[in-house]
Amino acid sequence: MKIGDKVRFLSEVGGGVVTGFQGKDMVLVRDEDGFDIPMPVRECVAVDTDDYNIAKVNTGTHDSHKLSGEKTGKAVRPAAEEADERPVTFVPKPVERREGEKLNVMLAYLPVNPKEMTTTAFEAYLVNDSNYYIAFLYMSAEGNGWRVRFQGTLEPNTKLFMEEFDRSDLNGMERVCVQCLAYKQDKTFLLKPAIQVELRIDTVKFYKLHVFRPSDFFEEDALIYDIVKDDVPVRTVFVDAGQLQEALLKKNRDERSAPRPARKERVRKDDILEVDLHIHELLDNTNGLTHKDMLDCQLKEFRRVMDENLKNKGQKIVFIHGKGEGVLRNELLKELKHAYKNCTYQDASFREYGFGATMVTVH
Repeated sequence: MKIGDKVRFLSEVGGGVVTGFQGKDMVLVRDEDGFDIPMPVRECVAVDTDDYNIAKVNTGTHDSHKLSGEKTGKAVRPAAEEADERPVTFVPKPVERREGEKLNVMLAYLPVNPKEMTTTAFEAYLVNDSNYYIAFLYMSAEGNGWRVRFQGTLEPNTKLFMEEFDRSDLNGMERVCVQCLAYKQDKTFLLKPAIQVELRIDTVKFYKLHVFRPSDFFEEDALIYDIVKDDVPVRTVFVDAGQLQEALLKKNRDERSAPRPARKERVRKDDILEVDLHIHELLDNTNGLTHKDMLDCQLKEFRRVMDENLKNKGQKIVFIHGKGEGVLRNELLKELKHAYKNCTYQDASFREYGFGATMVTVH
């Protein structure tokens, strides 16, 4: 029994074409609907051997065929060459999965040499985890415009290599866009809307091996971005530092123009002003922001509170920054040492705040 043989099942109705094997005892049989069915070899019987579906391997040399011709007095044409001229009449249908009717499309990046992360090049793939064909464009931003990096059609339940790039190309890949159109061939299907998704790629991640993780689609670790998940395109987000600053300034202008009570209300606890610097307390949405963008926002709020209270001698302020990796806390201590030398600071009450807060006293 070989790949390409037509078989039928012994213990149940059905059969198909052999597409592969799983170990010594299981064979994969593709039925007329395009599904690969695993069956025990003992439960299958070959009914037609289509040798022309098997890749021909010429075990001899051209010289050996010439020698045969010399012995018989006529030219002998290799059988493999005759078979190569026959038209291929069997075109397998794309493999479909019962759970593949929802679109799932991903953009994946893999390091060529993971052991040399500081110098290695990278490969870009588009992954189609659905039963649809995907016609697509993969682009990167150049100023106010876009440049096509790759275009093509991706078959159902497959991945496609698009390009290899090195570190010199990373600066031009901070913003990428994927446009997709999904369809099926030779059968009816549910209409899917055209898709356009812009992504902000954190190029710093390409220097860190731990962000490349195992997945169902590659033997190697990969950095994967969702384009479409269960028919829903990921939210198109791109926020740069200028936009963030403008949004914060607008927020401050709106707050100043809105009616406010004459006496400013503060979150106080026994005359201690509490300021929560967790990013979700400062911003409603952090999609598209890098760690640096969020850190800058937290430090800006810290400086604002400190500047407003510098004249309040004896004022105690507790900044709640969380434990985490200590990045925000270290930045606060640097600010206090250099910009607010007239203030003292210490760890806030462990009983009330744990390890995640610093208390500042204004002198």
